[in-house]
Amino acid sequence: MTTRRTLLAAGAATAAGLAVAAAPASAATTSALSLGTDQGAHLLRRAAFGPTPAALAEVRKRGAEGWLDWQLDPAKIDDAACDALIARLPLAGASIATVRAKLPKHSYDAFKQLGRAAVARAAWSNRQLFESTVAFWSNVLHVTAPSSGVWDSRADYDAQVIRKHAFGRFADMLKASMRHPAMLTYLDNRSSTKAHPNENYARELMELHTVGLVYTEADVAAAARLLTGLTVTTAGLYTYDGSKHVTGAVDILGFRHANATAGGGEAAALAFADHLARHPATAQQIATKLCRRFVADQAPATLVTKLVKVYLDNDTAIKPVLRALFTSPEFAASIGAKTRTPFEDLIATIRALGLGPESSGVKALDALYNALVNAGNAPFRWSPPNGFPDVAEAWASPSGFLLRCNNHLNLAAGWYPKELTRPTDLLKSLVPTLPKTYGALVDALAVRLIGVTLPATHTAAVLSVAGKLPTSPLTSSDKSLAGHAPYLIATVLDAPSFQLR
Repeated sequence: MTTRRTLLAAGAATAAGLAVAAAPASAATTSALSLGTDQGAHLLRRAAFGPTPAALAEVRKRGAEGWLDWQLDPAKIDDAACDALIARLPLAGASIATVRAKLPKHSYDAFKQLGRAAVARAAWSNRQLFESTVAFWSNVLHVTAPSSGVWDSRADYDAQVIRKHAFGRFADMLKASMRHPAMLTYLDNRSSTKAHPNENYARELMELHTVGLVYTEADVAAAARLLTGLTVTTAGLYTYDGSKHVTGAVDILGFRHANATAGGGEAAALAFADHLARHPATAQQIATKLCRRFVADQAPATLVTKLVKVYLDNDTAIKPVLRALFTSPEFAASIGAKTRTPFEDLIATIRALGLGPESSGVKALDALYNALVNAGNAPFRWSPPNGFPDVAEAWASPSGFLLRCNNHLNLAAGWYPKELTRPTDLLKSLVPTLPKTYGALVDALAVRLIGVTLPATHTAAVLSVAGKLPTSPLTSSDKSLAGHAPYLIATVLDAPSFQLR
């Protein structure tokens, strides 16, 4: 049977520009591209979207575990400034009824606001671990935006499924997704009937959302029958319709249910979701994906084993698993073992340069989002249901690196998006005391932006854009410094070590 995945996968790979050439630096090259040993900076590169001076000071004040405890209780973190920014995007988390009342049918406006809200929260929210975790779960329980049929429900899905449960229990998040119009529409369960059960959602529920490739085709067929009746009303809301449900006993991956009545079909489907959420294979899949996301492209087997136990011992609760991951020796030893995606690179650049949101409106957010569209990594825009790839090789291409370099210069120079707020003197905000040589200036920029100095050959390459040598003298009266500064800053950001997360 042709599925949504087979129809979309080929086009998505082309659109995202995944042609592999010169790969960004990865774990194999970290010996030459050291990020130092600062565990606070390491934590902020992974659990957050990049260090800032304020975030580093917070980690050092609280300690790594204290910072984790603080971040794992986001309701107690003041985020008023980011909340005010998101208020400019009122449809980003709007209910289905609200979107339908505000927009014409099949409008993309709610999609646009949702994507821009994701950019804004990553760049400027103080609840960085929460936003990183939301991004992770959005990729696991992925619903493409924009995509056909979810124009009215995708924003609500983000609010009521992912954000509501990101720090809760996976079993609850899974059941919420199972009963949400966005998921049921995206994976075709809303059109599944007693006469013609649709297998798309049943397959992805097991393969992508839970146990992985341990099912049989008989399991898919049985699950598809069990999930009939979970559908969407003409008003775009979730409902269970017993007249569409296929009754009869099921035996799927150890889940056995009489499924005897149409009226009991919804309860049987939710019991199946609970079974899948607590399945050891699901624990293995989630632990592996978390490690791939936050630790290394090749998930450390020892850490995966530890996280599986924590997940099962805590009845699918997410916070204990995150705490175990970020306090593990495997995490501590993984400095430099991840490469930033285009999204992560752009957000880390904004944070490193100390750029702020525009004072009003959303033109800058429009520009940032569109830059990510060009890079193939705008929030939620991956077309197949498997979510964005999270390994270095997927994002390695000369054209992709050129886009990163252009973004670095545009942001450092203030050219685009020009609406972002920025320090009056960006160079002075990054290096308050001017060094005596250009080489020392690049060293100071690298320490501020990356955390360590660059190798001598890299420093020389940075200075070539200004026609200077490391020993070239530098004074406050140097008339060429102002013109060279954006290029020096941007080229430091182009360094392979900044590409590491």
